[in-house]
Amino acid sequence: MKLRPLTGTITALVTPFLKGQVDYASLKKLVSYQIKGGIDGLVPVGTTGESPTLSHQEHMEVIRAVIADTAGRVPVIAGTGSNSTHEAIELTQLSHEAGADAMLVVAPYYNKPSQEGLFRHFCAIADATDKPIILYSIPGRCGIEIGVPVVERLRAKYNHVRWIKEAGGSVDRVDQLKQALGSDITVLSGDDSLTLPFMSVGAEGVISVASNVYVREVTQLVRLALAEDFAKARKLHRKLYPLFKTLFIEPNPVPVKAAALRRGLITSTEVREPLCDMTPANAKTLEAVLATFD
Repeated sequence: MKLRPLTGTITALVTPFLKGQVDYASLKKLVSYQIKGGIDGLVPVGTTGESPTLSHQEHMEVIRAVIADTAGRVPVIAGTGSNSTHEAIELTQLSHEAGADAMLVVAPYYNKPSQEGLFRHFCAIADATDKPIILYSIPGRCGIEIGVPVVERLRAKYNHVRWIKEAGGSVDRVDQLKQALGSDITVLSGDDSLTLPFMSVGAEGVISVASNVYVREVTQLVRLALAEDFAKARKLHRKLYPLFKTLFIEPNPVPVKAAALRRGLITSTEVREPLCDMTPANAKTLEAVLATFD
């Protein structure tokens, strides 16, 4: 199987809602906007896609819709992680059959397994598909980190496990991964504000929240960094930094949905409980930052 590049700027798509249901018309519009903007890949139903509050049926329907709307123009990386190994395997197999190009698999949350448990979890998922698996380490949400030794063991055992979305907030962690595995591991930033620092030490892109609304700007930043034009990349990073930080002024994806509505990309800021609308004060702060990009 020929692998498609899983580097550059990859958008962690929001899942638009309208009156309690997935808004597929807005989702289609958002996908079209992404592709026109030059995106390198799309991730449906990751954290930004509110996967914890989608039903199993909705989860797969969104993945299938994005695959259909993308029509092979860019890779689709399905979010198939779960704190249940059985469920993660099922979502991975269904996404494989649906035509996803790759899977984004987060570390099990809440259970807090040992590192050996983590290794066995990812092995079970890797055994269920021969398509690329992007490991997703985000200890702030999961309570555990995918240790570098686990990444090394998985990489040694599986040719299709050689990517990791790193969202631990540490440049040193990227260095550790690259020191251990070099070109055998592709690191993708999981934080927009750390994309440039991560890429300066060897990361090869970002799975971005900000690119939902500013796809051209984020892709330009990443392409400059990949070309090692760090002077221009740093200048653009400084311009985008207030946006990167303000999009997380409240829990993701609440602010980015507000930004997407403002840009006419979706029809509602609706999120599912326990998430809720932004406070008026934070909404005003976000508006002030977005106005600087008008």
